[in-house]
Order: sequence, then C-alpha cells, then structure tokens
Amino acid sequence: MQDNVIPHSYKVSINDRRRLNNHNSFLLWFTGLSGSGKSTIANVVEQELYKKGVKTYTLDGDNVRKGLNKDLTFSPEDRTENIRRIAESANLMVDAGLVVLAAFVSPYKKDREEIKNIVKDVNFVEVYINTSIEECERRDVKGLYKKARAGEIKNMTGISAPYEAPENPDIEIKTELESVESAVKKIIDFITPKLEKENE
Repeated sequence: MQDNVIPHSYKVSINDRRRLNNHNSFLLWFTGLSGSGKSTIANVVEQELYKKGVKTYTLDGDNVRKGLNKDLTFSPEDRTENIRRIAESANLMVDAGLVVLAAFVSPYKKDREEIKNIVKDVNFVEVYINTSIEECERRDVKGLYKKARAGEIKNMTGISAPYEAPENPDIEIKTELESVESAVKKIIDFITPKLEKENE
C-alpha cells in the first residue's frame, strides 16, 4: 500500500506560511504526571502568545482522546500509539505555521524521542512539569488518583504504571517551588528567540 502513496508537491511551503504569520512554528511539549499542572501552564502560555499575535493551537489529553484517539486504551501499547498520532497531528500543524502546545503525560522516554524524530529536533521544545506524585495526588483535580488507589483505574501513571522523567528537558518547571506566573515567564523567555528565527 505504501508503494502507491506519492506525496503531491504543493507550492506554498512551511517557510511561506511562517513568513505570512510573521513568526516561526514549532511544538511545545508539556510532559509530567497527571495533575502536575501541564494544562494549566500551557493554557496561560497560549494566552500570552495570543496577546503577542502568535498563531497557536493546544492539543490536550482529554480533547484528543474524545475524538482522534477515542479507540485507544491506556495500555502501554496504546499509550505509544496515542503519542504517535498526536505527534503526527502536531507535525501537520507545525507545517501549517502554528505554534503547537501539547499537554500529555507521555510517560515513556522512547515515545518522547519519537515525537522529536517526527517533528524534527529543531521544532521540538520539551517542557517538564516536575511535580511530585505526592503533590499531584494531593491536588487530584480529576479524582483519578483516588480511583486508582481504589483499583478502579488500571495503568495509572505514578501509581500502577511508570513515569520516566526527562533527563535533559529544554525547560523544567518545579510547580511546588514556582508560581504559574513565573513558570509562564520562564517558558516565554525561552521561546521568544525561537519565534523570531526561521528554520530554513
């Protein structure tokens, strides 16, 4: 089947779209335990980028699993496929000239490496939202940890499934020591030069 897939050569390129938008495009990938603050921080970062006129889109675990990936479970194999599909979707959005923010637990290092391969290293910014399991469980905003402790949820990252923390993230946010405002400032400061640079 793949032998019959022949990409069409379109005349409007990624760099044309970047020039039209007046900013670079790339993927900001937020990883961390459930309840760590990924979506909260990504949401505020997107608001700040919007104020600056940057064209963005946020992909989040819940909105993707209700549509694109509603056929997937939380088994290790399906988690890998979940992340692969998200990375491919993000790659299309980066090609469209957008700054994509993705907030996913993404517990496995190999899967995060694959994201980097799909979107290309130069278009990938890894943001590790480093929050202890104890703090995430204390917050338990969705009640998932309580259900996991009661045996109602299997393969819960941090409880019955592993989380492999990034060793060299581009940005690390320790939410127990930093406010959302300081975290957002750190991220915006890091990506501002990247917004202005075209990756030819």
